[in-house]
Amino acid sequence: MTRNTSTNHSLLTPFNLVAGAILIIGAGITVLRFTRGLGAVTHLSNDNPWGIWIGFDLLCGVALAAGGYVTSAAVYIFGMKRYHSAVRPAILTGFLGYAMVVLALNYDVGRPWRLPYPFVVQQGTTSLLFEVGACVALYLTVLFIEFSPAALEWLGLKRARNLVTRLTMLLTIFGVVLSTLHQSSLGALYLIAPSKLHPLWYSPYLPVYFFVSSIVAGLSMVLFESTLAHHYFGDRMDAAHIEENTGVTLGFAKAASLVLAGYFTIKVIGLAMDDNWRYLTTGYGVWFLVELLGFVAFPCFLYAVGVRDKNIRLIRWTAVLTVVGIMLNRLNVSLIAFNWQLPSSERYFPSWMEIMISVFVVTIGILIYRFIVTRMPILYEHPDYPSSH
Repeated sequence: MTRNTSTNHSLLTPFNLVAGAILIIGAGITVLRFTRGLGAVTHLSNDNPWGIWIGFDLLCGVALAAGGYVTSAAVYIFGMKRYHSAVRPAILTGFLGYAMVVLALNYDVGRPWRLPYPFVVQQGTTSLLFEVGACVALYLTVLFIEFSPAALEWLGLKRARNLVTRLTMLLTIFGVVLSTLHQSSLGALYLIAPSKLHPLWYSPYLPVYFFVSSIVAGLSMVLFESTLAHHYFGDRMDAAHIEENTGVTLGFAKAASLVLAGYFTIKVIGLAMDDNWRYLTTGYGVWFLVELLGFVAFPCFLYAVGVRDKNIRLIRWTAVLTVVGIMLNRLNVSLIAFNWQLPSSERYFPSWMEIMISVFVVTIGILIYRFIVTRMPILYEHPDYPSSH
C-alpha cells in the first residue's frame, strides 16, 4: 500500500475558516481574561468558584485522555501485542489531552504564574490538589517522553530515539501508577463538599468511581479517535494499521463492556450502601437514572452486542455514546448536581466567553493533532523501524 504523504492542499477550507475564526475570538477573550481578570469573562463567584473550565476542561479532559495509560498498559504490561498499532495514536491523544488540560487550567487559576508555588515555595503535600497537580505534571512529562520516539523518527535522530525506546516499560509502569493516583484523586476532591454535592452523586466511593470510569473513557476514546482517524487520515495509514483495526475495535469494545458492567455494579452497590434510594423518585433521581441506565447500562449492552455480532459500526457509535456519558458524569459531579440546594437564580451557568475559551482550547488540540499525524509516523510505522513499537 502506498501512503499519500503530501501536505499540499488549499488553506481556505471550511474547517480552516471556522478554526481560524475560533482562534481569533479565543485570542481576544484570552487578552481580556489576563488583563481584566476572571470577573470580566466568567460567571464564577464565591459560591461557584469552579466552573466549566474545571468541569469540562479538567475533569472531562483528564478522563478522556486516559486512553494513553490504558492502551500502553495493555500492550507493554499485559503483553497484548496485537493492539500495538493503537499505542501511538492513544499516546498522542493522551499527551495532547493533558497538555490542553494544563493550558485550560491557566485560565481558571487566578494567578497562573503561581502554579509552581506548591512545589518550590510552599509545599502542600497534605492537599489532594497538590497530589493531583504533581501527578498531572509528572504524567504529562511521561506522555511527552512516550510520544517523543515518533517525533525523533521524523527528525531522523536515531540515537536519541533508540535511547528513549529502551525506557518504554519503565515509563508505562510509572504512567499507570500516576494515572491511578490522579484519576481517583480528582473524584476525592469532591469528598470535602458533602453538603454541596447531591447525595446521589456524592459518595465515599467517588475516587473508585472516577478511576474505574476513566478506564471506560480511555477505551472508548481510543475507539472514537480511531474512527475519526480512519475517516479523515486513512491515506496516512499503512497496511498494518488498517488490518489490525477490526481486532483493536472488537478487543477494546469487549473490555469496555466488561468494565462498564463492573462500573454499573459498584454504582448500584454504592447507592445501596449510602441508602439513597429515596432520592430516585425526585427530579434529580430521574436525571441520575438517565446517566446510570442510558449512559452506563445501555452502552454496556450495545458493546456486548457489537462484539458478539462483530458489528463495527455499532461499536463505533457506542463509543460516542460512552464518551458523552463520561462527560455527563463529570459535569453532573462538578456543575449540574453541585450546589443543588441553591435557588436557580443563584446557580452557576457559564458565560459565552467561558464556553468560547473551552472551544478555543479544544480547537488548538485538534489543530496540533492534525499537524502531527500528517507529518509524523503515528498512523504508520517508519520504514527504518518496522514493528519496533
